[in-house]
Amino acid sequence: MTWLQQIINGIVLGHAYALVAIGWTLLLGVARLVNFGHGQMYMLGAFVTWWVVTKAGVPYGLALPIAMAVGALCGLLMQGVMLKATLEQNLVSIMIMTLGFGYVLHGGASMVFGSTGQILDTALSQRELAFGELWLTWQDVAIVLAAISVFVALKWVLEGTRIGRLVRMVAEDPKLAMLAGVNVRLIYYGVFAFEGAAVAFAAGMVAPRTPILTSMGFEEVMMTFVVVVLGGIGSVTGSYIAGVALGLFTALFGALVSPAYTTAAAFLVLIAVLALRPGGLSAGPAAGGRG
Repeated sequence: MTWLQQIINGIVLGHAYALVAIGWTLLLGVARLVNFGHGQMYMLGAFVTWWVVTKAGVPYGLALPIAMAVGALCGLLMQGVMLKATLEQNLVSIMIMTLGFGYVLHGGASMVFGSTGQILDTALSQRELAFGELWLTWQDVAIVLAAISVFVALKWVLEGTRIGRLVRMVAEDPKLAMLAGVNVRLIYYGVFAFEGAAVAFAAGMVAPRTPILTSMGFEEVMMTFVVVVLGGIGSVTGSYIAGVALGLFTALFGALVSPAYTTAAAFLVLIAVLALRPGGLSAGPAAGGRG
C-alpha cells in the first residue's frame, strides 16, 4: 500500500510540476527566452490567492482568476521593460533582467506579506477521497484535471487555430514573421501575459498542498527548468510527460532515499537524459523537436 500511495503522490506532484512549467514551455518555444523570475511569479500567485481568500473573503473559485490577472499584469510589465532586448534576442540582458525582476518580486513580497509562512485551506483541500488505505484530497484531483485540461487546450490552440499558427511563425523566425506582417511585439506580449497567468493559476491550484513562503519560488524555478528541458524545448507534450515522470521520480526517491536530495537527483537525471537524447524526451537521440 505504501508504494501505491507514493505512486499516487507522484502522479499528483507530477501534474503540479507540469502545470507550473506550462507557461515557461510556451515562452521557451516561442521567444527562445528563459524567465528566471518564473519561480517568484509563482510565489506571488500563491500569496495573492491566499490573501484574496483569507483577507478579502473572496471565494476560492473567484480568487484564481484574480491571481491570474495579477500574474498576467506582471508578465506584461516584465515584457514591456525588456521588449527591446527581446526583439534583439539579447539573451544575456534578458537573463539578467528576469533574474533581477525575480529578486524584486521576492523582496516586495517579503515587505508586503512578511516572512512567515501561510496556509491556504479550501473546501477541496479539506475533503479526502479514500480507497482503503490509499487517499488523496479533492484538491489533488483538481490539480490533475486542471493540468490535463490546460495542456490539451494549449496544444489545440497552437496546432488548430490562427493564433497558434502566428505563434509558431514567430517561434521559427521572428524577423521573417515580422516581414510577413505579423505583429511580433503583440505575440511576445501575449506569450509573457500567458506565462504570468498560467503560473499564477498553477500557484493557486498547488498552494493548498504546501506552505506558502516567500522563498518557495527558488525551488520551483529549478524544478520547472528540469521539466521544460527534459521534455524538450517548447514541446507541450514533452513537458507534460516530463512533469509526470519527474513527479513520480521525486516521490519514489524521497521515500527510498531522502526528500532533501531530490533536486540534486533530478538534475542528475536531466544530465543523463540529455547525454543520450540532447533534444529531451520529445526528440530522438540526435535532434530536438516539438510536440
